[in-house]
Amino acid sequence: MRTRPVLRTVLAATAAASLSFGIAACGSDSTAGQDAVAIGGTFEFVSPGGQTEITYDQADRKQVGDLQGDSLMDPGKTVGLDDFDGKVVVLNAWGQWCGPCRSESDDLERVQERLDKDGRGTVLGINVRDPSRDKAQDFVTDNGITYPSLYDPPFKSALALGGIPASVIPTTVVLDKQHRPAKVFLREITEDDLWGAVEPLLGE
Repeated sequence: MRTRPVLRTVLAATAAASLSFGIAACGSDSTAGQDAVAIGGTFEFVSPGGQTEITYDQADRKQVGDLQGDSLMDPGKTVGLDDFDGKVVVLNAWGQWCGPCRSESDDLERVQERLDKDGRGTVLGINVRDPSRDKAQDFVTDNGITYPSLYDPPFKSALALGGIPASVIPTTVVLDKQHRPAKVFLREITEDDLWGAVEPLLGE
């Protein structure tokens, strides 16, 4: 397991900025549930001018925290970034209650199939604000989703992502092989959107 630096305090300004996003995404809610674990990291998220798509050049990328939590489909099993050392990871915060999340699930699955062909990466879902685990599990099964997801109703894992706004769902964060954010989407994505961000990272 990698050793990661101490988690920086998420700036209050970042939290305030997250309230200013005027984008088409599902709204916020408060839900109790098992917390994901978020330790370490030097990445701090800021969305310049409220952008919904942010790119980080290789020289400017910072480490996220050690993200892990309870598996959605295998309760009691821990899944996290350390399971995918040296691989590109596409983090996607989603809920079965969220229309845009449901719409983009097929696109995420197609990207997963492309990544899975040579084992160079994976999609890792973060299921949020679903108090009923069964409903989230049924959505995964009914839609043939093969990539793993953490079960994190309160979205505590946002802390590991440097203050990514927990109020914006879906959110997709593309991590390079060192698990540093290279691209952030604060909106629904398509397969072309996502693969355009992932493919260059595979060659780094």
